[in-house]
Amino acid sequence: MASEKVETVIAGNYVEMEREEGSSKSTESKFSNFLWHGGSVYDAWFSCASNQVAQVLLTLPYSFSQLGLLSGILFQLLYGLMGSWTAYLISVLYVEYRTRKEREKVDFRNHVIQWFEVLDGLLGKYWRNIGLLFNCTFLVFGSVIQLIACASNIYYINDNLDKRTWTYIFGACCATTVFVPSFHNYRIWSFLGLMMTSYTAWYMTIASLIHGQIEEVKHSGPTTMVLYFTGATNILYTFGGHAVTVKIMHAMWRPQKFKLIYLIATLYVLTLTLPSASAVYWAFGDLLLTHSNALSLLPKNGYRDTAVILMLIHQFITFGFACTPLYFVWEKFIRVHDTKSVLKRALARLPVVIPIWFLAIIFPFFGPINSTVGSLLVSFTVYIIPSLAHMITFSSASARENAVERPPPFLGGWVGLYCVNIFVMVWVFVVGFGFGGWASMLNFIRQIDSFGLFTKCYQCPPHKA
Repeated sequence: MASEKVETVIAGNYVEMEREEGSSKSTESKFSNFLWHGGSVYDAWFSCASNQVAQVLLTLPYSFSQLGLLSGILFQLLYGLMGSWTAYLISVLYVEYRTRKEREKVDFRNHVIQWFEVLDGLLGKYWRNIGLLFNCTFLVFGSVIQLIACASNIYYINDNLDKRTWTYIFGACCATTVFVPSFHNYRIWSFLGLMMTSYTAWYMTIASLIHGQIEEVKHSGPTTMVLYFTGATNILYTFGGHAVTVKIMHAMWRPQKFKLIYLIATLYVLTLTLPSASAVYWAFGDLLLTHSNALSLLPKNGYRDTAVILMLIHQFITFGFACTPLYFVWEKFIRVHDTKSVLKRALARLPVVIPIWFLAIIFPFFGPINSTVGSLLVSFTVYIIPSLAHMITFSSASARENAVERPPPFLGGWVGLYCVNIFVMVWVFVVGFGFGGWASMLNFIRQIDSFGLFTKCYQCPPHKA
C-alpha cells in the first residue's frame, strides 16, 4: 500500500506535510500565519507581480525615450507574453522533477528546491552548472540593482547626502534580510509590495498628465541603434524575474497552478507599466534620456515623497527576494541549509551580502545596468536555457508519453510547443543577447567614461555631484 501511494503522488501535493507544523487554531497562531507563512495562490500572485514590476518601473519611461512610444508598447506586450511562456516551461520542469523525486520517496520537508537542482535532476550536472552560473550571477546583479535604486530614490527626498553614502546606509539595512528564513516568510510583504508599486505607477501616470508637457517637448526616439536596443533589453529584464520562480513555486501549497498565476500577474503588471511609462514619456520626452529615474523629473511634493518612500520599502523587499536564492545556494555549499538555527543561518549568509554591497558602490548606474543585466544574463537565464532544457527533457518519445503535464491543446501538441520554444530562443539570442548585448555594453561603457567608477552621485545636479 505504501509503494502504491508513492506511485500516485501528485507533484507538489504536500499540503498535509506543511500544515502539520501550524495546526494550532488559536487566534494568535492564525494571525501569525497570515503575516508570516505563505503558500496560497494569492501569495504566489503577489510575489510574481511584485517581483516583476519592482525591477524597472522607474526606468521604463527612460526606455520609452530610447525606443519611442510605439516600440516601447510593442516590446512590453511581446516580452510579457514570452516571459509568461518561459515561466510556464519552468513550472512544467519543476513539476516533472518533483514528481519523479517524490516517487522515489524523496522528502523535501526541510529542503527548498532550486532551479539548478531541477536541471541537475532532469538533465545532469553539466546543465546544473550552467544554470547555477547564470542564475546566481543574475541574482547578484539583481540585488545590486535594488541597492542602487534605493540610493537613487532616497536622494530625491534628502540630497544632503550623496548617492554613494546612501548606498552604504541601505546596504546595511538590506543586510538584515539574512534573518528571513525562506519565501514562506514574505507573504504579507509581497502583498504590501504590490500595493506600493501600484500606488507609484498610478502616481507617475496621474502626476505626468496633470503636469502636462514641458515647453518644447520632443519625442525623437528612436534616434540610434544603440539607444533602441538598450531600451529593448531593459524591457526584456522587466518580464525576466524567473530567477526566483522555482522558489516561489516550492513555497506554494499547489505549485501546479503557478503558470496561470504568473500569466495573470503579467497582465496586471502591464496595467501598471504601460500607462505610467507612456504618460511620463508624453510629458517629458527626450529629457528622460538624461534622467533614467522617472521620479527625478516629477514635481517635488507629498505625493512624490510618498511614492519614493513606498518604493524604498518595496526595493528592500525585492532585495530579499533576489538574495534569498543566493542564501540557499551558499547554505547548501557550506552545509548549513538543513539547520533550524536562524542565527546560525544568518551568520552564514553574511558573505553573500558584502560583495553585492561593494558592487553597488562601484557601478551606481541606475538604468544602464538594467539593460546590461537584461541582455547578458536574463536572455539566457530566463528565456534560452528554460526553452532548450524543456525541449531536451522531452526529446524522447517515452519522456513525452510519461510527461506529468502535456502541452496545451491550442498549441497543436508537442510540435507546436517546440516551434514556440525555437522562436523564443532565436529571437532572444539575436535581438536580446546579440544586438541588446552590443548596445547595452556600449551604453554602460559610456557611463563609466562620463562618470567613472565609484562615482558619488550619478546623474545629479553639478553642485550636488
